[in-house]
Amino acid sequence: MPISKKLLKKLEEAGIKHEIINHRKVFTALDAAATLKVKLEQVVKSLLIKVDKDFYLALLPANKNLDLKKLAKSLSVPQKKVSIPKEKVMKTKFKVKPGAMSAFGSIYKIPVIVDKSLMKVRDGIFSSGSFVESLRIKTKDYLKFEEPIEANFSVVKKIKKSKVNKKKK
Repeated sequence: MPISKKLLKKLEEAGIKHEIINHRKVFTALDAAATLKVKLEQVVKSLLIKVDKDFYLALLPANKNLDLKKLAKSLSVPQKKVSIPKEKVMKTKFKVKPGAMSAFGSIYKIPVIVDKSLMKVRDGIFSSGSFVESLRIKTKDYLKFEEPIEANFSVVKKIKKSKVNKKKK
């Protein structure tokens, strides 16, 4: 599935320089970083979030995890009202396959929330709504295009170490 022509047209009309990056089929930001041989922090994760009855798109570098408590606090809402909706919502409400949510909330007519740690990324690799193409855009140009809410809602990704079972003899 290629990048939406509607998205490309909007970027061109706004004068946003972008590079289409073709790659093998990937389903996660981690896979995208490995496939493109770039640092995790250069790849931008796009996560659909539900706040009460409204949807938002939360963006953060792939080397970070979303902290729902911090997100709720930054949006000044009770934590119990912030959640990650089921994949079915992507299919029914937004007409996209799970994992193919674009980083451009304006396409879905929903607001975007960007983690402030993303400001340190000069050129980001953003999800385009395709499993085989991504967009490289200067982060400052993305911010100008989407005009997102900026907040602190990420935590450093913890790498789980595998435990080796030692058998006693």
